[in-house]
Amino acid sequence: MQTTGTSLKQRVIGYLVDQAHRPRGFVGWANGRLFALRPSNRKRNVWAVALLDVRPTDRVLEIGFGPGIAIAAFAARAVRGHVFGVDHSRAMVRQAARRNAAAIRAGRVHLVQASVERLPSFGDPLDAILAVNSVGFWPGPVERLGELRRLLRPGGRIALVSQPRCPGATRDTTARAAQELQDLLTRAGFTRPRVETLDLDPPVACVLAVNPAGGPS
Repeated sequence: MQTTGTSLKQRVIGYLVDQAHRPRGFVGWANGRLFALRPSNRKRNVWAVALLDVRPTDRVLEIGFGPGIAIAAFAARAVRGHVFGVDHSRAMVRQAARRNAAAIRAGRVHLVQASVERLPSFGDPLDAILAVNSVGFWPGPVERLGELRRLLRPGGRIALVSQPRCPGATRDTTARAAQELQDLLTRAGFTRPRVETLDLDPPVACVLAVNPAGGPS
């Protein structure tokens, strides 16, 4: 009986982790709604956007935008620019599209269902890129980050955000996650990494870095 209970628990945990990675169906829709309604999630995403110091004419990209909270924050800043978003969940694309409908109609926000391994073209170089709690799901993260760096203009910024959700996560858990993200960015060719922390429960780390002045290589 204990073995059966353990097996069921493992299946449930696996299902929930998979839903976090690729939200779909009613559960995915409900998770997106809960995510958007949770004040700490909104605070975290708006904070991360502010750290990127987005200007009115910037061209920005979010990888894994979920229900579109950061997309809306980007659009409020890049009022004469373009905001691109990529998420591989159809449920999240639909939810984010509803949240950002006016900016989409105005031609300022562009949302695409795609994976980080198969990014669409964004035209001209980007000024900033954001990814919140998604790098851990990427296959070959150094390679993916290298591809993102080549999409940025020289001097363009990237922000990788981590708020560990594992049971018992502490400030030390967040610090370790931040160090791992710094290492990935450095290996992918980014420079001037720095870490900012938001005091939530658990704390949030935002690791920022820059595409070198020499540009993509």
